[in-house]
Amino acid sequence: MRALTVEECGRRLWHRLIPAVPVPMTAKAEVDSKAQRNYVAYMKRQPIAGIAVWAHTGRGLHLSREQRIAVLQEWGQGLGPDKLIIAGVGASHDRAGTFSTYVDSAIEMANDALQHGAQAFLIYAPSPLRTITGPDEIEKMVLDYHRQLAGLHAPMILFYLYEAAGGISYSQDLLRKLLLLPEIVGIKLATLDSVMTYQDTARLIAEEFPEKILITGEDRFLGYSLMAGAQAALIGMGAACTELQHNLMDAFFSGHATEFLDLSNAVDSLSQALFIPPMEGYIRRMLWTLVHLGVIGRESAHDPWGPELPESEFTRIRETLTAIGELEGPQTPKD
Repeated sequence: MRALTVEECGRRLWHRLIPAVPVPMTAKAEVDSKAQRNYVAYMKRQPIAGIAVWAHTGRGLHLSREQRIAVLQEWGQGLGPDKLIIAGVGASHDRAGTFSTYVDSAIEMANDALQHGAQAFLIYAPSPLRTITGPDEIEKMVLDYHRQLAGLHAPMILFYLYEAAGGISYSQDLLRKLLLLPEIVGIKLATLDSVMTYQDTARLIAEEFPEKILITGEDRFLGYSLMAGAQAALIGMGAACTELQHNLMDAFFSGHATEFLDLSNAVDSLSQALFIPPMEGYIRRMLWTLVHLGVIGRESAHDPWGPELPESEFTRIRETLTAIGELEGPQTPKD
């Protein structure tokens, strides 16, 4: 697959939706290959610019190297060359013994991504490094970490993730330094419940870095995040009911206010059934949504690293899908 320039990557992202895709897994923590193929076929029919693998939704830091590569190859072969494939890049906590060990692991993951079909990186915040350094040094390490990954010369997306999900609250000064890196296409913001942080960062981009793209990762306030300045979306919620969210974005960027408000209400209802405490449960909830839509079977909707959830949540998701017009009746997974 041909490498993309930062400018080409930005053009593909502009006003488009990138779902962060989960991985259908069995109760034995194995990738369900058949369900994975069904899911790729489903997503190929959706109005997307591409997909993001190995992100938080896709448990990229938990999958084995072999699992990661197999998942990436399946998406690359299934979607075709006209779709953008972004890979989450980082390292796990067990590689954070030293800074160099952590960075080497992240670079290995990045090289795997490029060699097996990814065209751009979504850079995990190096949160595990907080265990080996103090608050005065962490920002220097974060900057050095991104600079070393930039040495691979692939388009990079910064990832501002709320701390409860393993992120780091980057200061405005650090963000300025990171956004100056020429490999940076833009920044994905996933603050969850900090509208002020979102607004402040959106203002920073608009006033000081207008050439960079603000990418919303705000599932719980997707519509407002567009109003506040996002020019693209990279969200886990986009992994299901994808056309609904595409239509929301299209209505906003086309200036169709009434349609936008109606669609925003529907998307908000969906997000309020999926992105609720325990927040780590959202990955299983996304898989359950795909079960209700008939994309995968219930046996393929396990998240080995997430919390167990009550059956009432499975029912609530079905009821929400029905209420917003995404589900008409009982669905049967595709063969």
